[in-house]
Amino acid sequence: MKAISVNSYGGPSVLEYTDQPDPKVAPDSVLIRVRAAGVNPVDWKIVGGYLDAMLYAHFPLIPGWDVAGVVEAVGVDATEYAVGDEVIGYVRKDEVQHGTYAELVAAPVRTLARKPAALSWQQAAGLPLAGLTAYQAIERVGTKRGETALVHAAAGGVGSLAVQIAVARGVRVIGTASERNHDFLRSLGAEPVTYGDGLAERVRALAPEGVDVALDFVGNGVLDVSQGLLKDRGRLVSIADGEVQQKGGHMVWVRPDTADLTALADLAEAGKLTVPVDAVFPLAEAAEAVKRSMSGRSRGKIVLEVSS
Repeated sequence: MKAISVNSYGGPSVLEYTDQPDPKVAPDSVLIRVRAAGVNPVDWKIVGGYLDAMLYAHFPLIPGWDVAGVVEAVGVDATEYAVGDEVIGYVRKDEVQHGTYAELVAAPVRTLARKPAALSWQQAAGLPLAGLTAYQAIERVGTKRGETALVHAAAGGVGSLAVQIAVARGVRVIGTASERNHDFLRSLGAEPVTYGDGLAERVRALAPEGVDVALDFVGNGVLDVSQGLLKDRGRLVSIADGEVQQKGGHMVWVRPDTADLTALADLAEAGKLTVPVDAVFPLAEAAEAVKRSMSGRSRGKIVLEVSS
């Protein structure tokens, strides 16, 4: 099969378009013919060696955890799926080597859900990691109908999905973003505010009594501002700032979860969730896709198109 692989840690230049052996299919896994694969910041952080202290990595290494594709073969105990089923997955395994930047990927059934027909292949590939991150962050702080949520980096890949999930739950959302993304946030149902100096005052102008929950999807020192706006300082969650736990909040490292992924697919089927796609690159141009991700200027998801 064709795949993007690396033989050592490094920047985008170490990503190569190569021939790799077809994956072996474990008893509780299925073999997926990949239609599209999502590109996430964690991918280039792994390739760069930034997570070496946390994750075992083996070379040659195929990056990628997001996938959308068609089941081509099933393991002997993977009774949940059949050949021809369309699936999506956050295919994070205990060790890093056989990722989704490839024509074929073997995925444990615990990482998969059925693809929502309402989403294109590209949109579906961008949903799992970012959608699960947003969903699990919202769940962690018990966000519920009638509350007000402050979402940092609301126009990004995770933030834009968090906005939609919260709005679907009947939550009022105030989202931080640059001014060029304010109309985009309004289209998702959020009330936009510009980040940077004076953020607290701008949020207070919209919510004089403060906010119920705060979701940090960017880091960059927003925790103190968030806690100053929270009615309950503990209802703070971050995916980007390890100090959140010291401040009484919650750190989320997204987990594969079929039930959560199915809930996201159901929202998409109901017309309450879509996946904004920033850019689509062919598999062979994965290095360019990673460079775009590293720039931090994408609005929505970056996706690799693998097969048609």
